[in-house]
Amino acid sequence: MLLLVALLGVGALAHRWYDARQKPEGEAAAVHGKGGRRGGFGGHDMPQAVGVAAVETGTIPVVLQGLGTVTPLATVTMRSQISGYLTEIGFREGQTVKRGDYLAQIDSRPYEALLAQYQGQLARDQALLQNSKLDLERFRRLSQQDSISKQNVDTQGALVKQNEGTVAADQALVDQQRLNIAYTRIVSPVDGRVGLRQVDQGNYITAGSTAIVVVTQLHPISVVFTLPEDDVARVMQRVRAGAKLTVRAYDRGDAHEIATGTLDTVDNQIDVTTGTVKLRALFQNDDEALFPNQFVNAKLTVDTVTNAPLVPTAAILQGTPGTYVYLMDGDEKVSVRPIKTGETDGTRTVVLDGLKAGDRVVTDGTDRLRDGAPVRVTSGAGAQSQVHPGGPGPRAAAPPAPAPPEGAAGPPRGAAPRRQCRGEG
Repeated sequence: MLLLVALLGVGALAHRWYDARQKPEGEAAAVHGKGGRRGGFGGHDMPQAVGVAAVETGTIPVVLQGLGTVTPLATVTMRSQISGYLTEIGFREGQTVKRGDYLAQIDSRPYEALLAQYQGQLARDQALLQNSKLDLERFRRLSQQDSISKQNVDTQGALVKQNEGTVAADQALVDQQRLNIAYTRIVSPVDGRVGLRQVDQGNYITAGSTAIVVVTQLHPISVVFTLPEDDVARVMQRVRAGAKLTVRAYDRGDAHEIATGTLDTVDNQIDVTTGTVKLRALFQNDDEALFPNQFVNAKLTVDTVTNAPLVPTAAILQGTPGTYVYLMDGDEKVSVRPIKTGETDGTRTVVLDGLKAGDRVVTDGTDRLRDGAPVRVTSGAGAQSQVHPGGPGPRAAAPPAPAPPEGAAGPPRGAAPRRQCRGEG
């Protein structure tokens, strides 16, 4: 027990000595850190460096964007309408063809033989028909002389009609075989580009089932894209007014414009599962930049807003006041200004209420601002207008902030302040 009490006493003394040693170091670090904050990025005594831009009056297009797929106006899978052996291939894979160009040949000899047979039957039955007509004329003359009964005349007239039906049937068989012979020569039904060959020469082709090649029309080509049902009314209003709406196709990354076309038609119903409507745009595609089944971002320009106050989108923040900006109050302070926004093109936004042309708003350095905070303009509108009252030169730059203490957290050197839409004001 005495030994345990002695150990506890030694531990208490050691702990008190350690606390007494750490206290002066903590106070020094606190004082050093406080000085760094006063002169560093987070101090409220020094004006915050900001970039500003002026609200300008301009024109901005109203653009609706949707996801689309490049869809050919015609995609034809070539199949033979008759059965037979494929005797010749008349195209190269990837070749561009015109309507009526030769593609393939089916063996026509069996159909030519049947044609000759049916033509022979037709000639025989035509001779029988001619003979029966002559007999009918004789019977009619004899009947007028009362040399033959009327029954014989009627029987002969029926025989003539029977022979006429036989001749008509033979003529249909001849026409059918001529059509089959025409089907042995396969031609392209549209202008387009042929794909890969799907059957080789010498194979037996079954009517209506064996695919030979696919022909796809590329000029012009269409893009089918979707828009939310809330935008249908605006689009239809412009379409009914006869406006020719422009559609631009962008690549998958939405960075590069591929082609420009016009809106062709709007679907007649809304998809209830997605709440969207389909639209089709036509593109000439002379350079074949659009490829069938390619994914694109379609941007439809439905209207243009003119003479509207425009503010840089980077200046617009979201927070407790709603949508707001930091408005320059003179040259050295900012104030929170709630606004109402309209259309945007990504970099500029229409201001419906809250700002007017000529106002200056903060576009850079908003992450540490508050209502009434002091600022100094470093870039944008008004950066060159801040001068000394007693001289023409520009205002001297603020002394550089001291480096933060070693180990202290802070933004990397040269890094731009991060924009936060938190509405701290």
